[in-house]
This record gives sequence, structure tokens and C-alpha cells, in this order.
Amino acid sequence: MPLDDCRVIELPKMSDPRGNLSFVESDSQVPFAIQRVYYVYDVPGGTDRGGHAHKNLHQLIIAMSGSFDITLDDGKDKKKFHLARSYYGLYICPMIWRTMDNFSSGSVLMVLASTKYAEDDYYRNYDAFMNARLVK
Repeated sequence: MPLDDCRVIELPKMSDPRGNLSFVESDSQVPFAIQRVYYVYDVPGGTDRGGHAHKNLHQLIIAMSGSFDITLDDGKDKKKFHLARSYYGLYICPMIWRTMDNFSSGSVLMVLASTKYAEDDYYRNYDAFMNARLVK
């Protein structure tokens, strides 16, 4: 899939003086049914995360707290996103290499995923990812 299929999705935001509320519904705000939710937190300063691609998994990544950068790479083009608001999510389609860095102190990254965890869905080696891109 091309990098252009990945995009920032603005989630509904219900403003209230007592605090704002945002929500995500399967097949509504995100273009897939949510099968798994996980989150990354307590990332030490200067640490990178990601460094992989998925064969079939669709994801929506949200900065629940703090901020971080995500660089997406489809093997031809690269694009960098800065996530810092909990009402924006970055949709990542399959066959896109991703790296995450520049985590602010106290940041929490939440991922909504289209499938349950499956190790065989990963490309953890960039050369293997690039070889698979050439085949498709």
C-alpha cells in the first residue's frame, strides 16, 4: 500500500468546561474493526520505538499524553508526523515501515489494532521488508 493511504484522522471532540471527551468506534472513525488495544509508556529519553512493518495489520496510533514523532516509509517515500493531541490519530495501513522517536516526558502512545498479536505478521528487518515490497 502506498504511503498516501496513511493519514491523520481527527477524532470527535466533545468540549466541556469539566474536561473534554473523545471517542473511537470500530469501522466508524477508523477504517477497520478494532481487535486489540495496547499502549507504550515510560519511554526513556532518546529511545526509539517501532523499527518494523506489518504484513496485514491496520493501526491507529494516538498520543494519549505528551508527544512523539512517527516516521513512515513505504520503501519509496518517507513522511514524518508529530502527534501531540489525543483527538488526532495516525492511521497506518499494512506494509509501511514505522519508527517512533522524540518522546516527551510522560508520553503515552496508544495503538488500536485490526488483529490480535501475531509475530508472523511482522517484518523486523528492513531488507526483508524491502524485498517483500518489490514482490507486491
